[in-house]
Amino acid sequence: MSDEPTPAPMQDPESQIPAPAPIVPTKKKSTVVNPYVWGTGRRKAAVARVRIKPGTGNFTVNKKDVDTFFCIDKDRFAVREPLAVTDSLKSYDVFVNVGGGGVTGQAGAVVLGLARALTKDNPDFDAKLREHNLLTRDARRVERKKYGRRGARRSFQFSKR
Repeated sequence: MSDEPTPAPMQDPESQIPAPAPIVPTKKKSTVVNPYVWGTGRRKAAVARVRIKPGTGNFTVNKKDVDTFFCIDKDRFAVREPLAVTDSLKSYDVFVNVGGGGVTGQAGAVVLGLARALTKDNPDFDAKLREHNLLTRDARRVERKKYGRRGARRSFQFSKR
C-alpha cells in the first residue's frame, strides 16, 4: 500500500449529459366541438351518410332540397318519417350524402341513417323508432339471374308451333 492518491476514474463526456426524459404521448383535447351526429344507412346498393344537428328543420340531400331530390311522394314521406315519429320535424337540420342504387333504395338508406342518427343523439327515441321498424336494416337484395332462364325465375317464351 502506497501513499499515492488513487487517480480519479476517467469519465467520457457523453456520460455527463443527463438522459432525456421519455416522451409520453398526451391526448390533446380538441377545442372545436363537433355539433353533428352521424348515422349511416344502407338499402340494396344505396349508401346514405346522414348528419344531423339541432336547428330549424332544414333537410338537404346531396346539396338539394329534399323535395327536389325525391320526386315521388312515397319517398318524400318515407324520409321524413323518423322525424315525424319522434315529433322533431322542426328540431333538427339534416344533411345527407347518398349514392348508389336507385331512388327507392336511396330513400330507404336515408330513413335508416336518419333513424340511427336520431337514436345516437337521443336514446329515448329508440323505442318509438323500433316500434315503427325504422331501425331495422332491410336485407333484401335482387335475386341473381340463373342460367337457362331469362331472369331470376322468368323462363323464355314457350311456343307450341
